[in-house]
Amino acid sequence: MTSPEGTEPGAHEADCIAVESDVGRQGEAFSWRLVTPLLVTSTLNPINSSLITTALVPIAHALSVSVGRTAILVSALYLASSIAQPTAGKLAEEFGPRRVLVVGILFVLLGGIIGGVAQDIPTLTVARVLIGIGTSAGYPAAMVIIRRRTIVAGMSEPPGRVLGGLTIAGTVTVAIGPPIGGVLVEVLGWRSTFLVNIPITVIALLLTMAWVPKDEALQRRPLREIASRIDVSGIVLFAGTMSALLVFLLSLPTANWIPLGLAIALGVALVLWELRAATPFIDMRLLVSNLALTRTYLRGALTLLSCYAVLYGLTQWMQAARGLSPAGAGLVLLPMGILAAIVSQPISARNLVRGPLVGGAASLLLASAAIALFTSHTSVAAIVGVTLLFGITLGTTTVGNQTALYIQAPAEHVGTAAGLFRTFGYTGSIASSTITGIAFRHNVTDSGMHLVGAILVGVSILVLALTVLDRTLKTPKASPPRAIPKTEG
Repeated sequence: MTSPEGTEPGAHEADCIAVESDVGRQGEAFSWRLVTPLLVTSTLNPINSSLITTALVPIAHALSVSVGRTAILVSALYLASSIAQPTAGKLAEEFGPRRVLVVGILFVLLGGIIGGVAQDIPTLTVARVLIGIGTSAGYPAAMVIIRRRTIVAGMSEPPGRVLGGLTIAGTVTVAIGPPIGGVLVEVLGWRSTFLVNIPITVIALLLTMAWVPKDEALQRRPLREIASRIDVSGIVLFAGTMSALLVFLLSLPTANWIPLGLAIALGVALVLWELRAATPFIDMRLLVSNLALTRTYLRGALTLLSCYAVLYGLTQWMQAARGLSPAGAGLVLLPMGILAAIVSQPISARNLVRGPLVGGAASLLLASAAIALFTSHTSVAAIVGVTLLFGITLGTTTVGNQTALYIQAPAEHVGTAAGLFRTFGYTGSIASSTITGIAFRHNVTDSGMHLVGAILVGVSILVLALTVLDRTLKTPKASPPRAIPKTEG
């Protein structure tokens, strides 16, 4: 005999027991001791990427260079991160995520020290590259740990609480960089935006060593086999492609076509190599066959292009054209980060995908249109109101895209896939610094801000189209727990 709904007696009770069991497994697999260092190390990259926004103008004045020249400090970290993120994911899969986290933290510590004593732009650039490489370890290594522990615990779906926290730590916290940087610059000077990494990395290192489980012992393997599995050639070609592309973008609007040609040539070589590689650094076949994942990459890149253009462009405009202090400009952006964190919580808890992404794209379009209307007489209240729209975009799209990535990426390559997701994001960020560099090439003006807004309107329309027309975006359904493997691999 069945119930009116067609279920067997006791089915509801069994479902409840399964849910309670799943929740229990999550609590055991993802204790606060494990999650805390993962969140701390994942915040290092986004905070460092935006921490320097309020320091660019003071750095230019202190070193007697134009504000436009300081754009290299933004682009350098993005370039290093775009290369290091998937590399760190690949290394975490091969050598263990804990080892990768520790090495990354040490790189950040070194970059903070060098930046704190630097006397010129080239040395500061080296520091930013080191910080970019080191901070890139946090997110992909954390994704490897989460995926492996999820499988071992036999959970039926991605742990929304943990993924949500990782989203906030890994992306949403980018919005709190400017206010923190503004206060540091006002009180301690621009060098503090580098030196602050010293105490943070010491704490992160202690937490990682104490609470992240040790990796399995490394197996002895020939150097040739290790190089093949990591795909060193693919990494080198990818790094060359991204570097040449960055040189071209930084040359705009006076285009230098030689680096663009080199980027295209290296890009073609990269594709041909990866199609033949046994364990490709970037799985080109996956990008072609898994178009849903590719669209997620593109949405993430275009959305971060817009958000970073606002973070950098609006911050410089508020200081140079609107007349706000570094601390004041940073504080204007603080509500954006708070709202993004608040919005992301219920979305991540329910593993929502399509609805938040559509809403985020719509708010992005509205906010971009408003940016194009700003003048030096626009009230601070109006500016805060528009940044809150960007906060909605940041909170909804980062969670939605990350959940989509977790579902769409192959389980055995989630570290590399997560790193590549960030690479696409940083490609968008590099483009954003190029946009602001062109708009404010000679001076930071209202017309330059209007140009930024007009470009973002076009980008947001493309993001909205990519989202609304993508029918593969669905909230994951609970599935029976997978069998627990004998080892964590």
